[in-house]
Amino acid sequence: MDFVFQQVVNGLTQGMVYALIAIGYTMVYGIIELINFAHGEVFMIGAFAGLLAAAALGGAGFPGPIVLVGALATAMAACGGLGFVLERVAYRPLRRAPRLAPLITAIGVSYLLQNAVMLALGSSPRPYPDLVPGVAFTLGGARVSVIQVLIVVVAMVLMAGLHAFITRTRTGRAMRACAQDREAAGLMGVDVDRIIAITFVAGSMLAGAGGVLYAVRYGTADFFMGYLVGIKAFTSAVLGGIGNLQGAALGGILLGLIEALGAGWLSSQWKDVISFGVLVLVLLVRPSGLLGERVPDRA
Repeated sequence: MDFVFQQVVNGLTQGMVYALIAIGYTMVYGIIELINFAHGEVFMIGAFAGLLAAAALGGAGFPGPIVLVGALATAMAACGGLGFVLERVAYRPLRRAPRLAPLITAIGVSYLLQNAVMLALGSSPRPYPDLVPGVAFTLGGARVSVIQVLIVVVAMVLMAGLHAFITRTRTGRAMRACAQDREAAGLMGVDVDRIIAITFVAGSMLAGAGGVLYAVRYGTADFFMGYLVGIKAFTSAVLGGIGNLQGAALGGILLGLIEALGAGWLSSQWKDVISFGVLVLVLLVRPSGLLGERVPDRA
C-alpha cells in the first residue's frame, strides 16, 4: 500500500501540471473548435520566462519564496501576452478559413516557437534555480516533497480562480455564450473577437504557470520540453472531454495517476506508451471523453 500511495502522490502532482495545460486546449476548442498545437510551446516559454525572472530576482538578493512568486507572475504575464499575439496574428485571420488551415498554422507556430527559443537561448538544457526547499515528509507511508505540495496547491488555486471567473463574471458569461453559439452571442451584443482573445490569454497564463512549476520540480528547462508534455495535456483534454473545463482538469489528474501507477508497476519506459494507449482507447470507446457530450457539428 505504501508503494501505491507513493505513486498516487507522484501521479497527482504530474496530473495537476497536465490539467493546467489541458484547460487551455479545451477553452480554445470550446469556443472556436481549434486544437492549438502550439500550446505546449507556450508552456515551454513560460518555463524560460520564469527562469529569466528568477535569475534577475535571485541576483538582486530576494529570498526564494519571493523569487518563485515573481517567476510565476512573470511567466503568466509573458504567456498571456504571447497567447494574445498568437490569436491576433496567427489564428484570427484564418477564422473563416477551412478547418485544416488553422490546424496547419498551429503546427507551424509550434515549430516556430521551438526554434526561436533554441536560437535565442541555445539547445542545451538550462538548470533551474532551487526556489523551493528540498524538504520532504512522510504521509501515509509516502514521501511527499514541498514542491509536490506546492504544485497541487497552486494548480488548485489557479483552476478555482478560473472557474470563479467563468461562472461569476460578465466576461465569463460571455465566454460561455460564445462557446454555445458565437453568432447568436454576437447578435446579443457580445464582442466575440475580444472574448476569443481573452480565452487565449487565460489559457496561456495557466500554461505559463504550469511551465514554471514543472521546471522547478525537475530542475531544468529546454526548448523541446513543451512537445511531449503538450501532447499529453491534449490527451488529458480528450480523456476528460474536449471543450469541458471540468473534464480537462479531471483528465489531467487521471492521466497523471495512470502514468504513475503504470510506470511503477511496469517500468518508467512504458509511461509514454501508456499515455498514448489511453488516448487511442478513449477515441475508440468514448470519443466525447468522460464528461463530454455528443453535439452536432456547427455550420
